Amino acid sequence: MLQSKKLNKIFDTLTEVWKPPPNLTIDLWADKYRKLSSESSAEAGTWRTDRVPFQREIMQCITDSEVEEIVFMKSAQVGATEMLLNAVGYYIEQEPSTILCMQPTLQMSMAFSKDRLAPMIRDTEVLKGKIKDPRSKDADNTTLHKRFPGGAITIVGANSASGLASRPIRILLCDEVDRYPPSAGTEGDPINLAKKRTTTFWNRKIILTSTPTIKGISRIEKAYEESDQRTYQVPCPECKHKQELKWQNIKWQDNKPNTVVLACEECGAAIDETKKQWMLLNGTWQKKNPQSKKPGFHISELYSPFRTWEQLVEDFLQAKKSPELLQTFVNTTLGGLWEEQGEAVEHEGLLEMCEEYNEQTIPNHVLAITAGVDTQKNRLEVQVIGWGINLEAYVLEYKIIWGEPSTAEVWQKLNEFLGKVYVREDNKKILIAATAIDSGFMTDAVYSFTKLYRKKRLYAIKGMSNPGKPIAGKPTLVGKRKNLLYPVGTDTAKEWIFARLQSEENLIHFPNTLDDEYFLQLTSEKRVPRYNKGKKTLVWQQIRKRNEALDTFVYALAAVQILHPDFELLKHGKKTKAEPKQQESIVQQRRRLYQRKPRNFVNSWRD
Repeated sequence: MLQSKKLNKIFDTLTEVWKPPPNLTIDLWADKYRKLSSESSAEAGTWRTDRVPFQREIMQCITDSEVEEIVFMKSAQVGATEMLLNAVGYYIEQEPSTILCMQPTLQMSMAFSKDRLAPMIRDTEVLKGKIKDPRSKDADNTTLHKRFPGGAITIVGANSASGLASRPIRILLCDEVDRYPPSAGTEGDPINLAKKRTTTFWNRKIILTSTPTIKGISRIEKAYEESDQRTYQVPCPECKHKQELKWQNIKWQDNKPNTVVLACEECGAAIDETKKQWMLLNGTWQKKNPQSKKPGFHISELYSPFRTWEQLVEDFLQAKKSPELLQTFVNTTLGGLWEEQGEAVEHEGLLEMCEEYNEQTIPNHVLAITAGVDTQKNRLEVQVIGWGINLEAYVLEYKIIWGEPSTAEVWQKLNEFLGKVYVREDNKKILIAATAIDSGFMTDAVYSFTKLYRKKRLYAIKGMSNPGKPIAGKPTLVGKRKNLLYPVGTDTAKEWIFARLQSEENLIHFPNTLDDEYFLQLTSEKRVPRYNKGKKTLVWQQIRKRNEALDTFVYALAAVQILHPDFELLKHGKKTKAEPKQQESIVQQRRRLYQRKPRNFVNSWRD
């Protein structure tokens, strides 16, 4: 009897693996079987491709026997992850295969598996019996590896070389490729490593999706340029002319998002959003580069049925107030590439922007003040910056304190200067709330000074010239004296500063007390392309000998990011909160970092 059951199980498995090719494409499979889960979708229940019509052709391409690689350059809110999940479900249930799903990091891989994949398997009836219940503690179903009859799905982070170097795979799903690191450990480009695992399959499938980033270094941009470059063309309800939905054709009255319409590029008709679903249902994908055999799709949030044009206008009006928000809008809402505005900023133009204020009487818009200190062999250079709503910056003062930093005298002078009281036009007095001091030179002296006067919120910092690092990272304890040290993403800070210097909005203000030398130093660097193992990156290059004005601006910016004041409270004349939990006071940080687990026999043995 037991032998008969085993034989039946073997027969069922072989039948599953050797069953004839399916008649369904992924979109039809999803329409027939897929269930959207309540925890991962605002519209839980039966999947309907007609709800998002532009997805149909993309999913059909994946199961097209003549297609090997598909590129999807997109915005947020267009269902890219759901399409990948549909592909996973299809290849589990209809065409069992080995699948590799690559996310930017291991942490994102865990989140994808728990929050998106597991609910789909649970709620889609035809998938339930294919993968064992995770509560069974069976090695066939772990968070990052799940087996099913005829195949398996493995989920990895692009930063893990070990996850990209094992068994062969037929289906490769690469999600958010512009967020992948340049190399998986020391092994090289993660996409190329993953593609090598598909070479033994004549019917392999490779899908690349991502929101784009910066023009010239975006992975998805390069892949899309090599594709047939399809855009979704929708008809005008009035003249029936088919066109791509473009941001420049979205029109509204000044500061009234509720008046938004789409202007037809052919007849000029004002199209109300109530017509959008009809336009989507009657749209078609058109190729801009038909010579290519690789399908490539590009679409923006203007097409999304989950976001209104009014909401997008509201987002834009908020985003245009700061360059970093505007870049996010271009990338994630329009699915577009961000173009750097020139290689360098000319100092002459900034000198002409100086305003009629000085450190004696500062503007009323200043709500908090920070300082940045650079340590040199024979001096300390200090820049004091006032901050308003949305981190609008007001340079207040630039001070050079002469003397060797190895002596106590120069640090005492700095301490006295940092106690200065600034007076606004409305006679409100403001002190310097926080100061960041570079510890790259005279490290011990910086540590001693910041520890001695820690109640003044003096932060020892260290610059990290790596792309993508936060302006102010989490502190660590360093040295014998256990000093707090904050990492500062100098590349990110310089991008922030230069984007604001180049903005049409007046987001950085300068007093009439600054001289030509200050602006020469502030504009002393530019971004230039560099190639590392064939990969293009943008790095900051110094074009003038002196750059202290730029460095101290970076440090003052880091100080306000660490301080994290509540500007809304300050705006209404109230004291800001001590600091949010994520930005603890220096004393709290020291206590937390000093904490150790209580040791007993059990946890000593475990350690």
